[in-house]
Amino acid sequence: MHDLTPVAALLHGDETVVYAEDGYQGIAKRSEMAGKPTMFRVAMRPGKRRALPDTPEGKLLDLIEIAKAHIRAKGEHPFRVIKQQFGFEKTKLRGMAKNRCKFNVLAALANLFLARRQLLVVP
Repeated sequence: MHDLTPVAALLHGDETVVYAEDGYQGIAKRSEMAGKPTMFRVAMRPGKRRALPDTPEGKLLDLIEIAKAHIRAKGEHPFRVIKQQFGFEKTKLRGMAKNRCKFNVLAALANLFLARRQLLVVP
């Protein structure tokens, strides 16, 4: 299933701005999004970004893309920890309940891992 197919069910409707990766190109044109006040900040495809002109407008667009990447990186970092530090790259067919339970435990461990420096500070 494509990422855009369930997107209307993922949004609750009160969003003002939605940041998304380049796989969500064209989300604002979908019929489910018609009439909603949500602004979509979808990343530019890499080829389009490389083709930006070397003008002040092109540099501004590149800076905007860098800002979008920084925002997305904040949400992606915990998943990197779960996959790389704890080895949860592929799920086995254990059942949805067991996989969900394991992921919840790994998410809690990732939060502890990311906060370890603050937790270990001795006053």
